[in-house]
Amino acid sequence: MCKFFVVGDATVDQMYFVSELPEPGGEINADKALMQPGGAGGTIATVLARLGNDVKIATRVGKGPFSELALMNLKSAGVDLSLIQVDEGRQTSSVTLLITPDTQRTMISAVGASRFLDSAYLKPEQVTGCDALIVSAYSLQGGQQREYTVRALELARQANMTTFVDLGTGVVNDLRDRLIYLVQDVDYLLMNEKELYTLTGASSISDAVAHLRGHGVERVVVKVGAMGSIVITPELNELVEAYDVDSVVDSTGAGDYYTAAFAHSVMRGDDLIYAARLGNVAGGLNTTVVGAQSYEVGASELDEHAEEYDAVHN
Repeated sequence: MCKFFVVGDATVDQMYFVSELPEPGGEINADKALMQPGGAGGTIATVLARLGNDVKIATRVGKGPFSELALMNLKSAGVDLSLIQVDEGRQTSSVTLLITPDTQRTMISAVGASRFLDSAYLKPEQVTGCDALIVSAYSLQGGQQREYTVRALELARQANMTTFVDLGTGVVNDLRDRLIYLVQDVDYLLMNEKELYTLTGASSISDAVAHLRGHGVERVVVKVGAMGSIVITPELNELVEAYDVDSVVDSTGAGDYYTAAFAHSVMRGDDLIYAARLGNVAGGLNTTVVGAQSYEVGASELDEHAEEYDAVHN
């Protein structure tokens, strides 16, 4: 069992399934509306715990029903919630998603309490007592939460912990090349292809990776959707094919499932190709259900799916 320290938002996802997006000033009816636990940090921590790891999460929530919903799956999965800060004056962070039939998501984020995660309550031993640190890059977007996250990364590096940073479109668009200086020297940087190009300003994967290496990032994982994912290190550059599912219902949380499964696999000693394969499987499985955290998968089931996948592709 590995000990993970996760920094990232635990939110409420307000999901509206619509036939099309409304025109400016227009109005439409949703075919279905749901409220689910979400947030990159909350989802990654939940999945890691379901895979049998010892997980603690650092985040900040408000009071009331929203916070109860945001933390529901974290509690049931057995995540250590002792580092969660409760904000008396702000609402739990939330995301409103408009999801069209092609599973494309249009999102509106209300950052709420999470941006005020206070580093004054962070003690070095809380981080260094773990084996690995996983950071959702949204925690680096600004405010007190950024201070907390930067400090956690510093402590992890000093303790020679393995560090993972998972990027997100919003924070990459907001910070662009400034984000590189916040994540330089991490062990594993994960992102999708669009985020890679936006972050580096490059027009090819090879140029983008070279740019990142100039800032001390040696291991990059690029999620390329239906193609799978690409693992790039000084010794390796390989596309790992996607895990095929019969029907994609909702892609919310698929990238976070990938990150959790990849980190789980790396920390138990698997090679990087298998770790990427496990990430592809986890992300694919989560697209078959509605909600960021709805697909419950344990380590043995995930490995079984990965072995079936491997038999087909090799």
